Amino acid sequence: QVQLVESGGGLVQPGGSLRLSCAASGRIFNINDMGWCRQAPGGERELVATITSGGTTNYADSVKGRFTISRDNAKNTVYLQVNSLKPEDTAVYYCNANIRYSNYTYIMYREVWGQGTLVTVSS
Repeated sequence: QVQLVESGGGLVQPGGSLRLSCAASGRIFNINDMGWCRQAPGGERELVATITSGGTTNYADSVKGRFTISRDNAKNTVYLQVNSLKPEDTAVYYCNANIRYSNYTYIMYREVWGQGTLVTVSS
């Protein structure tokens, strides 16, 4: 099977920065779009940023100019640099990716989600 594992979350003061990472593992052939979503306590999951395999990026208006998404295709990894953090950025951050992989019998293509990493912005 294939999985995504996030890391890099934690507690940070307002104005601080973090770098979130999300690595895909498994019998992967290729990864198309990758992205990050977040879900605040009591809130709905919302899109934060996406990046295509060619590097084209898209951001939610609330994070433009503060967050930067990037990827390393050789490492099957997507990153999210989060700067100038605000208390309202507190959320569980999830990565997702559209992945073509082998399950030893078939070639599969589906959207895969990570387990999430918690970012808490508080003084």
